Amino acid sequence: MTQLYDLVIVGAGPGGYTAALQAADFGMKVAIIEEKEVGGVCVNRGCIPTKALLYASHIFSLMQTSDEFGIFTNEISFDYGKMQKYKERSVDTYRQEICRMFEEKKITVVQGKGILRRDRTVEVHGREGKEFYQGKYILLATGAKASVPPIPGSDLPGVVTSDRILSGKDWNYNRVVIIGGGVIGVEMATIFNNLCSQVTIIEKNDHLLGPMDDKVAGELEEILKAKGIQIYCDADQISIEKEDGLICCAKTAQGEEIRQKAGIILIATGRKPDLTGLFGEDIHPEVKDGRLVVDKNFETSEPGVYAIGDLTADIQLAHVAAAQGTFVVENLAGKEHSIRLEVVPNGMFVSLPIVPSCIYTTPEIATVGITEETAKTYGMKVRVGHYSMRDNGKSIITRADDGFIRLVFEAYSNTIVGAQMICPRATDMIGEMATAIANGLSATQLSLAMRAHPTYSEGIKAAIEDAMHTEI
Repeated sequence: MTQLYDLVIVGAGPGGYTAALQAADFGMKVAIIEEKEVGGVCVNRGCIPTKALLYASHIFSLMQTSDEFGIFTNEISFDYGKMQKYKERSVDTYRQEICRMFEEKKITVVQGKGILRRDRTVEVHGREGKEFYQGKYILLATGAKASVPPIPGSDLPGVVTSDRILSGKDWNYNRVVIIGGGVIGVEMATIFNNLCSQVTIIEKNDHLLGPMDDKVAGELEEILKAKGIQIYCDADQISIEKEDGLICCAKTAQGEEIRQKAGIILIATGRKPDLTGLFGEDIHPEVKDGRLVVDKNFETSEPGVYAIGDLTADIQLAHVAAAQGTFVVENLAGKEHSIRLEVVPNGMFVSLPIVPSCIYTTPEIATVGITEETAKTYGMKVRVGHYSMRDNGKSIITRADDGFIRLVFEAYSNTIVGAQMICPRATDMIGEMATAIANGLSATQLSLAMRAHPTYSEGIKAAIEDAMHTEI
């Protein structure tokens, strides 16, 4: 017997659960299907557990220099097993809150593997055997999975992806080699460096963080090196050997040979859309370069079937999936859109992305909008304001004076078009910049807001002033 719903969602990650909650608020009858745990990769094996371990390891790292603040202890140590329990409590609390909201809003949660069939029907293989759920609309939100390139030796014991490295209970991380210098790679490097591991990053591109702003990536690379992390960029011919433990081998573009011993090798080379077993033999939505093809409303080539998040997006971020889920549901309900992914300010011809991108290293990194280099490719004249955190009162107090705040303004209207931050609390402060870009605020309008002293955000005011004194 087929059960009927207004909206059937496959995948209970940030995109799926946000869409489900929003749809229920609009009075829709909703079913959400999840093969594993509610919350998806983000809550269970990605964002939340990673940030929990980053926080715990950061506390341990701070204690290494506590004597600078007049705090002394005879012994400083950590229990990795207890750190893992703290991480798991954080995950459980977050997941339980999602489940509580599902129950409160009477959303049907189905545990099992969802397979899309024709006529907007999802076949579910779960504990109750085979069941069928038909929706007036279907939303696919199954996210992404680790992408492992064909590296010789990648199947050896001790070679893991980020999903597995986060679940290890026992300490085996004295020597860690990370293949891939993207977001996952640098965050994992930060965790294990905080815990006094010997960490090496091997990256095939000429700098860390791939498409990230060169100045931000360069600053981070210098900071990580100063912390003792070895970094090899422009690396190629990567392979893994087993010889009295694991050895990662590579060669840089400059001809430098790399042979690095490791207890654990993490392959952090990105993620790809998870379409595994998602479609039955009676349905064939259009797929291009491994991603589902969607129109401007996120509808696939199958009428009434929508897809969001990592299945379709170039930017693989939880908040992008959540925003897209909200967009789709508001569209289906005939409601005015409450969120934007991009904006074209008055008098401009450039569409500006207003999706914040955040990296939880120490210091944090956050960007939104476009960079000075991108502006040049559009033929846009800009003023750029730069502020070094070494001059910031809060940074001096906390001894966290690495990094900078960099703001980009269109030269003639002085409208803000981009922000790049590498400093403490950058991931919290970037929301102000996203709001400013979304509303087309000028440097003058941003300057009207008073910022408390001493705070890291005073650097925003200083960067605005620096931009206003820049000749064009």
